[in-house]
Amino acid sequence: MNRVATIPLQRIISGGIQRAQQQLSTTQVQLATGKKAPDFAALGTDGVRNLSAHSLAARQKAYNEVATKLGTTLSLYDAHIGNVDSAASTLREQLLGAIGTGQSAGLDSSFATAFGQLRAALNATVDGVPLFGGSQTGQDAFIPTKLGDLAGPSPAPAFANDDVLATARIGDGVDLQYGITASQVGTKLLAAFKTLADAGPVGAVPTAAQTAAFTKAVGEIDAGLASVRSVGGDNGRRQAQAETLATRASERGDLLAAIISTNEDADLGQIAIDIAQREMVLKASYSVFSQLAGLNLGDYLR
Repeated sequence: MNRVATIPLQRIISGGIQRAQQQLSTTQVQLATGKKAPDFAALGTDGVRNLSAHSLAARQKAYNEVATKLGTTLSLYDAHIGNVDSAASTLREQLLGAIGTGQSAGLDSSFATAFGQLRAALNATVDGVPLFGGSQTGQDAFIPTKLGDLAGPSPAPAFANDDVLATARIGDGVDLQYGITASQVGTKLLAAFKTLADAGPVGAVPTAAQTAAFTKAVGEIDAGLASVRSVGGDNGRRQAQAETLATRASERGDLLAAIISTNEDADLGQIAIDIAQREMVLKASYSVFSQLAGLNLGDYLR
């Protein structure tokens, strides 16, 4: 005698419905999050690779940020060194004019202006920290407040900086030393200002001694400008290096981001297709289950 039973079939179809519901739910979560899996473990063998890629990407991002910030600092150095160069060059021209014409009216004011520009540049700060102070952050890097402070046989020390130069890591195994101190920039120029301070007050017509001092100061300014431009050139090379390494870190970060995206990000177009298919399968399962549930032995006997 044949046995008629729909319960085992209903159980099979019920299991299929549950699997279809789970697959549809998983696909909907992927659509909502844009990710293939909820965690690295669910990625399988790609999980370890992606963990490593995330770590490398974070490192490259940090290098890029450091190099970018360093570029800003180096630009500030460049601007202030340029101000020193401009002030010294202008003073040199004025001294040559006084030597050539024998007229020095208003030259005292020019000395004070140039000294003030030098002092302002060397005492520049970033977030309240002296830019040219080395590791000394509690006081100005350039101490004299006026040109007269440099006069005399043994003036007080002019620089408060030390020789500790800042360093930044901007790449794997790449530590760039970038700090510049006030004494590096201003020591040779300071000799010219001391010569001018020792020359005393300048009238409309300079004395012979003052003219000789002006000539000496021009030579000292030339030496100072050569030193300033050498420091500026080194700073420019560091700027180029920082920019190159920032670009390289950004490109590496983009490459790693692409690898991470390939392994983690869901294909939204494929997800839309999967949702449509799985909804169709689920509806079909519901329909079959409904038909089975409606069967009875009387229908069979007829």
